[in-house]
Amino acid sequence: MADNAARFGLDMTIQRQPMGFGYGEDVTGPMPEIRTLDQIRSSLRDPLCDGPEEVYAIAMDVARLQDREELKKRMLLFGVVTYAAGTLGAEPVRSQGHIHRISQHSGWSPPELYEIWQGKAIIYMQEYVADDPGRCFAVIAGPGEKVLVPPGWGHATISADAEQPLTFGAWCDREYGFEYDAVRAHKGLAWYPLVQDRQIIWQHNTHYSPARLQVITPRPYREFGITDAPIYQQFIDDPARFQFISRPDKTATLWLNFHP
Repeated sequence: MADNAARFGLDMTIQRQPMGFGYGEDVTGPMPEIRTLDQIRSSLRDPLCDGPEEVYAIAMDVARLQDREELKKRMLLFGVVTYAAGTLGAEPVRSQGHIHRISQHSGWSPPELYEIWQGKAIIYMQEYVADDPGRCFAVIAGPGEKVLVPPGWGHATISADAEQPLTFGAWCDREYGFEYDAVRAHKGLAWYPLVQDRQIIWQHNTHYSPARLQVITPRPYREFGITDAPIYQQFIDDPARFQFISRPDKTATLWLNFHP
């Protein structure tokens, strides 16, 4: 698995049957939690749709053994997620729209940094989960590309290619938690992704005020010190690099007028 260690920053493999992950000798991680179609129906545009029975697998707190204490000290957590191929009715396979619960240790709704490992992703995000969603972005990313979701924004991770699985890693706050109520009250986020002729098209959710959707590609986040290396390797090289994830208050000025 040495090649995967170079690609991902830590020694692990992606498994399909059953869906999940394999960990190298120096890597620790939990058994993945499987999200089934029945569990996420309430968040879908068509709750009665057909799709893969097992939609995605998620493993939170994956780490090299020698990094665990440093991660706990810095209140950081690394998660990995893999999606099934296919669609959920007319929708692509995706996560449930949510915002991050405010962390007690920082007093902020924490940001999240994604890195795509396999497949093609759209990280959809909107400024607010109120009637006026504010600015809305769909960031299209491929293997090795990074996408940063700022504090307090509603978001979802979407598979942009139904023909292949999607896998990604992400840096999160160790005190992570998901809030779904505001999104579910609006019957989802402000834009629904739909699959049409193997392409993603967007339909506005009329439970929100009219809003413009900007479809973009990832940019370098140089102001946060992020490089092109795998994001776990960047932590190994500089454990303080991702402190802005667990302590976004320390970089408060960088979140003002943030553009993905």
